[in-house]
Amino acid sequence: MSTQAVEIQILGRSLKVNCPLGQEDALRAAAQDFDQRLKDLSERTNINNAEQLLMFTGLNICNELHSERQEQHQSDANLSNRINQLSETLDKALQIQPKR
Repeated sequence: MSTQAVEIQILGRSLKVNCPLGQEDALRAAAQDFDQRLKDLSERTNINNAEQLLMFTGLNICNELHSERQEQHQSDANLSNRINQLSETLDKALQIQPKR
């Protein structure tokens, strides 16, 4: 897979990151979101230590991801149960149909 170096800004620092071709805009958007989260956390908590900001922001993102995965898992389970119920209902309806 081909990659391209993309320059991003995090906490005022320029970084060059290798990125798969065609994913440059997504990387830039992710970097902007991450940078904004770092700035927001710094403003809310008055933490100025870059290492702490990175650690806490990373933990916050992991917590969001974990919550989203749990919600997705629950949604998948609910959908699977509903599909099984519908399948059983259809099977019962087909069994009581008069044969032709």
